[in-house]
Amino acid sequence: MSIKKSYLIPFLLLMGIMVAGAFAPGQMMTESSSDTIDTGDVAWMMVATALVMIMTPGLGLFYGGLANRKNIISTVLQSFISLGIISVIWVVFGFSLCFGEDVGGWGIIGNPFTYFMFKNVTLTPQEGSTIPFILYAMFQLKFAIITPALITGSFAQRVKFSAYLLFIVLFFMFIYAPLCHMAWHSDGLLAKFGVLDFAGGTVVHLSAGVAALAGAMFLGPRTASERSHEYSNIPLVVIGTGLLWFGWFGFNAGSALACNTVSVNAIATTNTAAAAAMVAWVFLDALLGKKISAIGACVGAVVGLVAITPACGFVNIGESIAIGAISAIVSNFAVHYKNKSTLDDTLDVFPCHGVGGIMGVLFTGIFAADYGTGITDLGLAYGQTKVFSAHVISLIGVFVFVFLGSYALYFITDKIKPMRVSKRDEESGLDISQHGESYEQLSINL
Repeated sequence: MSIKKSYLIPFLLLMGIMVAGAFAPGQMMTESSSDTIDTGDVAWMMVATALVMIMTPGLGLFYGGLANRKNIISTVLQSFISLGIISVIWVVFGFSLCFGEDVGGWGIIGNPFTYFMFKNVTLTPQEGSTIPFILYAMFQLKFAIITPALITGSFAQRVKFSAYLLFIVLFFMFIYAPLCHMAWHSDGLLAKFGVLDFAGGTVVHLSAGVAALAGAMFLGPRTASERSHEYSNIPLVVIGTGLLWFGWFGFNAGSALACNTVSVNAIATTNTAAAAAMVAWVFLDALLGKKISAIGACVGAVVGLVAITPACGFVNIGESIAIGAISAIVSNFAVHYKNKSTLDDTLDVFPCHGVGGIMGVLFTGIFAADYGTGITDLGLAYGQTKVFSAHVISLIGVFVFVFLGSYALYFITDKIKPMRVSKRDEESGLDISQHGESYEQLSINL
């Protein structure tokens, strides 16, 4: 058995983490203020955490069904592996980067040692909370897991798996963690600036969509023979969409961090926006002379889910219909014009998640109101300009930060570990070249 030297450092790092975990003082798991815990809130947040977790394998199935048959396993695994990589990083220092004590008073990043190895992440609720702090940490982890997974669709079928693993670590540290801290930490730059992001429109979907755009541009197009392919498994896309829609209730309604009227409103607006977007997408296709397709219905629903995410707790049902339908129409045209360009965003991550995220940020600035969230600054539709202006400015700033930052990370990763597979490996498929597995052979065996 030969040792692959390129994996020696990651393996040794994992062994170091294992030793640190075994001999660290450890967190205090005793509960000292049970009177502040609401068991109903705890039950709901445990369910919500599980719901968000199922979104990542659901995304893998969604993307896998859209890829060709030579790349279905690699595409699914690129999403699924994030559950492992990001979970370990989160416990060691990731949660600290996102929610630790603000460094320098700039509102950009947290102290990596505040909750190092989950020190001080206890069963005791934080001030003003009704759930154990460790449950909050685990809920937030699921957002960190799915964000790099979302990016993978843009460079599907042409990236080395080992280089991808390095990239998602760097992306989490230098893009996701700062954005999360800026938007969701009480001392965060975006939070203080007045940006409203109820469940991750900016932190998750906008960042992933823009990073996907940078990735597609950096890596370049697939070979000519690989750019035209049939979807590997359309029923798999439908199943993946169903899991995403199902999990999104935890994603959005769970962000209320309690079982209350805000979470109920978020469930209602989330479902309505997704439904409106699905219908708008397929009807627009029909209007333009295309057939109504399962792929169109699924992609439309996902765009609606993306667009409603930052706004779901701040808008009403009628507004969620407008958000979903308009975002789907804009995204549909974005896909159309992308297909006419030289950009090879394999699974349309930027036209769907990026554009959907942009629309969601703007619509939050337009329609935001207090539906139990306690916000005092309202959206443009209610005659106030502060929130909308903050969202437009932050949208530009975040776009530039994520695009330039991600492009730099692709460049650095490529220098350490070349990201593109060889032409031969690309045409034989990543399932075989990267993982030694074949979906076609598996299908025959079954």
